[in-house]
Amino acid sequence: MRSGNEPVTARSALRLRFWLSLWGLLWAAAGTAAFSMVGRPGWAAACGVVAVLAIVDLMVVVHHIHQGPHYQPGPDIPPYEPPGH
Repeated sequence: MRSGNEPVTARSALRLRFWLSLWGLLWAAAGTAAFSMVGRPGWAAACGVVAVLAIVDLMVVVHHIHQGPHYQPGPDIPPYEPPGH
């Protein structure tokens, strides 16, 4: 159901975002370990930064999932009305 106000009331696919963040965290952690073993500290640090960002994103996503249907609505919940100006 489209209402025309989607940019204002957009919702995120939190479960998909959770799994993508977890996948990114696994690859970033593996990259950090691999680059550390071969003596590439710059690349290891870059992968470490990506791993930290993935952890922060996972924490935000899990927090929003635990907040319930306001952040993770089902197909039976209509879109929110746009905020008044």
